[in-house]
Amino acid sequence: MIGQYPQLCAGEVQEGAGMTTRIKIAAAEVQLGDLIYNGLGTSKHPTDTWETITQVNLVDGLILLITGRLSGPHGEFWYEPDELVAVIRHPPEVPEPVVAKPHNKRSHGH
Repeated sequence: MIGQYPQLCAGEVQEGAGMTTRIKIAAAEVQLGDLIYNGLGTSKHPTDTWETITQVNLVDGLILLITGRLSGPHGEFWYEPDELVAVIRHPPEVPEPVVAKPHNKRSHGH
């Protein structure tokens, strides 16, 4: 399947539930963990058509995006490096700030 994805205007960003973002980027900028649209599939549930990118490879000047495991069933998507691809990207996790515990040296009244 080459270049099949939901149509967005160039540069359009759509906010989704759970703080995820659907963006349209060059295939060369796709990251591991991004979700890519894989057509209607066999499921009736629309969220099942987005699959997680597990590998990004450069093969003969083309970007090969792989979903799933290579050892089992997986999807392959071929793009030109500058070809626009719609993906869903989760924002990076921000670690919670470490709060210093007060060092309390009070005696226990012994």
